[in-house]
Amino acid sequence: MQLYLVATPIGNYEDITLRALSVLKEADLIICEEYREARRFLSHFKIDKPLLSLNEHNERETAEEIIVQIKEEKKVALISDCGTPLFSDPGHYLVEICIAEKIQIIPVPGANSLIPALTGSGLNIEKFYYYGWLSPKKDIRKQELFRLKKIDELIVILDTPYRMKSLIEDIIVSFGKDVPLVLAYQLTQKNENFIRGSGEFVLSKIIKGELKGEFVLLVNNRSKNYRYR
Repeated sequence: MQLYLVATPIGNYEDITLRALSVLKEADLIICEEYREARRFLSHFKIDKPLLSLNEHNERETAEEIIVQIKEEKKVALISDCGTPLFSDPGHYLVEICIAEKIQIIPVPGANSLIPALTGSGLNIEKFYYYGWLSPKKDIRKQELFRLKKIDELIVILDTPYRMKSLIEDIIVSFGKDVPLVLAYQLTQKNENFIRGSGEFVLSKIIKGELKGEFVLLVNNRSKNYRYR
């Protein structure tokens, strides 16, 4: 009995792995986050399989149904809308239940936003502190940034596109306008870009360019850091 966690492309469909395609083509059931995104992705590769939606609203009840299917010896694969399942996506409860039920968890690695952002940043990435998503509530977010300011490390932050401007404004307040940042956005796509510079510089580029799309923000809070010119 197995549950496959299959990573899917974050923008460029050519990033799909041969192993991922093999698993999805052989699956009896594919668990997805949203039907619309899953059908678009699977149809691109001419994969037609039964789908079952699992999200933050129905994960507990849906997990029980999935466990039954796995115990019936069906090959089940979990995908997210894009990227690696469970990475800021639903599925944690399902995996916990599978482990408790002695069901083997098989990750099928592939695309994610974190590694491309780090490797393309130009920063020393041997060690970094992954914080992930900040709170959408402004007061709590400021408290989180205040705590992060005390960490002498390269800090990785994720957030939604519509909070990008306010997030960087809050970072400037907490870390100072000269804190070195790298904003990686629309990774793997044709208009992929990296904005490297001080907090003040990156903010000016966002305001002028009205950037859109998913992003990863790197905050170089090391005491001995490289400052962009």
